[in-house]
Order: sequence, then structure tokens, then C-alpha cells
Amino acid sequence: MPVELEPTVLVVSGVAIAAYARAVRVLRRRGRSTPRRQQAAWYGGVALVAVAVVGPSGAYADELMSAHMAEHLLLADIAAPLLIAGARTPVLVHLLPPRLLVIFARRRAIRAAFGALRRPAVAIGVYAVVLYAWHLRPAFEGALRSEALHAFQHQSFLAISVLVWWSALEPGRGRMPGELWKIGHIFAARMVSVFLGMAFIFGGQAFYAGVYGSTTQRYGLTPLADQQTAGGMMMSLDVIIIMVALTLFFWRAAADFDRREAAAARASEEARPAAAPEPAVTPEAAAGEPAVSAARPARRG
Repeated sequence: MPVELEPTVLVVSGVAIAAYARAVRVLRRRGRSTPRRQQAAWYGGVALVAVAVVGPSGAYADELMSAHMAEHLLLADIAAPLLIAGARTPVLVHLLPPRLLVIFARRRAIRAAFGALRRPAVAIGVYAVVLYAWHLRPAFEGALRSEALHAFQHQSFLAISVLVWWSALEPGRGRMPGELWKIGHIFAARMVSVFLGMAFIFGGQAFYAGVYGSTTQRYGLTPLADQQTAGGMMMSLDVIIIMVALTLFFWRAAADFDRREAAAARASEEARPAAAPEPAVTPEAAAGEPAVSAARPARRG
């Protein structure tokens, strides 16, 4: 299995793993445990980033568009949401060293810019612009001819995916709230990708023949068939993500509704005034006879 060992990717992956392990240790010392599935999400996301770049998809990216597409899908569509899920608060505030975190926290311009970019409508707009710009022929083929530009392309895809998923997964909260608008948000973002995949499938010509015009033949594919395979991969993963998002956010919304109903019922029960004690029932009253007062004078004669 071909592998392209890139020291930069390995170093960045190692730093990400070490920083997360440090955050988990700090929280453990403070009496807070990090769920195993949350840790698995982070480590799985880091592993997918490394596999996408140095694994088979990266090795064949210069020869097959379908391999190049697999690289992008692993990075942006699978690894990004896993990383966000793994970084959920309180881990999020301990990922960076305290001094570096303070520097970012004090930069109001940085915080304001990120706050604006991660708004759902803005994030989807940025996602669409960046995604389509990189798939224009000059940018796409230029990234394949330049390692530095290719690395920047990967970083761009990962960043725009983080923007889209951030508002949906809300890592700044300890628990992800269930809100049904998030289904529409993820659906809209995936449709941006679906339309691009449809263009690859039904475009009728190979868009990147300048780089894939001759390399696909050694694998028994024409450039157009390779491009259509890449488009099919995009659309298939988009459908899977939409279904997962639909299930996840409906389930979270139902769980939150049940939790609110239970809390309201408890609050209503606690606010209800205590019932007044019932008067004692005498044996005569129970038998249907009028009670005789003890103060009634006795009859004479």
C-alpha cells in the first residue's frame, strides 16, 4: 500500500495528540473526566487527517481525481466534525497553552471575526465560495503542481468545514443542544457540495484533463469516468451526512423536549400548595347518624 511520508503532517498530528492528552490530564487532576467517546472522536479525526494526506489517497492524488477527492472528503467531511466533537468544552479551553489562549482571548478583532464567520448563513456562504473557487481549473490544477498550494488547499477545506460544523455541534457548550434548525443548516451546506458533484457527473467532459488526461489510463479509466467516480463519491457521502444529521439532531431535540417536560412537571409538583387536612370522621357520621354534642344537657324525669 503506497504511503507518502510527510514530516510536517506527522509533526502536526503528534502535536495535536499531545495537546489533547495534556488537556485530558489537566481536567482529570481537577476532578473532571473526559468521556471515552469524546476522546475517540478527537484521536479518530487526527488519524483521518494523517491518513488522508500520507495514505493511499494522497499517494494517488496526482494520478486519479477520485483519489484526490477521497483525500478531500476524509479531511473536510469526516475528520472536521470528529475534531469538533472531540474538542467539546471543557477540553476546548485547555487545548492551547494558557499564555497562547490569553493572547487570543484578548484580541477582540480575532474573536469578532470568528464570531461573524461562524454564523450559519455566513459560514455556508464562505464554504460555497472557497469550495467552488478551488475547483476552478486554474486553482485545482495549480494545487496539484505545487506542494505548498496543495497544502494550503487542504487547510482551506478543513477550515471551511470547521466553520460549517461549529454552529451545529457547538463545541463551546458542555452538552450539544438539540435544535431542529441545524438539520436545515447541514442540509444547505451539503447541497452546495451535491451540486458540484452533479457537475462532475453530468458535465459531459473532463474538467481537469491538463493533469488527469493521461494518468487515468494506466488504471483502466478514462478521465471522464474518473471524474464521474469522484462526483459520485461526493454525492454519496453528502447523502450519508444528511441522513446522519437528520437522525442526530432529531434525537437530540426529542431528548431535550423530554428533559424540559420532566423539569416542568417537577417544578409544577413542587409549586403546588399542600392540601388542607381533612376533618376527622366520627363513628356516628360514618353510620349516617347525627352526632350528639357532649355539651347537650341530659333529660330529666
